Amino acid sequence: MADFTQLLRPTSFDALVGQEHLSSKNAPLRTLCEKNVLGHSFFYGPAGCGKTSIARIIAKSMELPFYEFNATSLKIEQLRKIFEQYKNALQKPLIFIDEVHRLAKNQQEVLLPVMENNSVLIIGASTENPFFSLTSAIRSRSMLFEIKHISNESLEILVQKAFAHAKISCDEDAKEYLIASSGGDARSMLKLLEFASNISTHITLDILKSLRPNALSTGSSEAGVHYDLASAMIKSIRGSDADAAVYYLARLIDGGESAEFIARRLVILASEDVGNANPQALTLCTSAMTGVSKIGYPEARIILSQAVLYLCASPKSNSAYLAINAALHAVRGGVMLDIPEHIKQNGSGYMYPHDFGGYIKQDYLSKTMHFVEFKEIGYEKKMKEWYEEIRK
Repeated sequence: MADFTQLLRPTSFDALVGQEHLSSKNAPLRTLCEKNVLGHSFFYGPAGCGKTSIARIIAKSMELPFYEFNATSLKIEQLRKIFEQYKNALQKPLIFIDEVHRLAKNQQEVLLPVMENNSVLIIGASTENPFFSLTSAIRSRSMLFEIKHISNESLEILVQKAFAHAKISCDEDAKEYLIASSGGDARSMLKLLEFASNISTHITLDILKSLRPNALSTGSSEAGVHYDLASAMIKSIRGSDADAAVYYLARLIDGGESAEFIARRLVILASEDVGNANPQALTLCTSAMTGVSKIGYPEARIILSQAVLYLCASPKSNSAYLAINAALHAVRGGVMLDIPEHIKQNGSGYMYPHDFGGYIKQDYLSKTMHFVEFKEIGYEKKMKEWYEEIRK
């Protein structure tokens, strides 16, 4: 059978499925490419969503020689040979580095001169946000573009193309499972279809489940309800309705949802909606996330249930969520305060709080700003009382 991932790999922006914010006719990325002025760029997002395909499309659109590397095996000497080859060339190459978050610091430093003089075009891709792994010097010379999960509607377009190419027939429930269980990962979906088609040219749900018993990281065997079920579980926990929350948890598990995906959502909720009203919630949910990753189904269902019930019965506070959002809003709105001299790394005049019984009044911001509102809920009530007492 054909290799669907290669057969259906897009070769133009018009053929790219699922990343309309990058590929549509008025999208900034496409416009920059078509005007031949795209600068160094880094793409980050889930696996199997088109990062490598986009890099190849960019090279074709801008008519640039294309060199593809993976940061896990990249040698500095390989880069230097290309730099030397195009040192005085009229046309610069596009160097694509996958898993770019794994670049060592010395490898990043090698890129800086050519990024500065624009003798090559550097494109990187990662499943992690490279903002946290790339140096500030690299980031300041490049742009970041987010790659999103591919929607079920877009995945269905790919499936229909694959069916047409390989003359495959498929039961409706099998098609729904093929799409929904792939979690927005086009590569994984096409690989599953490829393996299934090697068994039979008529795909059934039993064939697919024999190859993939459970969904990937963001899947549900019920097409169209994955995000609704996850939302319903989260909102039921937030509303402290344990029966509703465990019901939606059961729906997600029975639908083939990944235990790791559910656990990650619970960790987020523990901080966003419970927060310091019960600080232990975050600890328990983080432990649950580790536990399910080591154990898996069927026993992982018990760990998830424990975490859900604990969150339902916990007092709720979103003060941490509100505080960081308010602070980020200020920073992104241009509020860049000078750091007071006495709290800089080599500043002078800093008063060590432990020398004064644990607290001494001094300025930590050069301008008074207020982001945090502790609530009188659960343990956070005690935190508020202590915080207000020492600051009187």
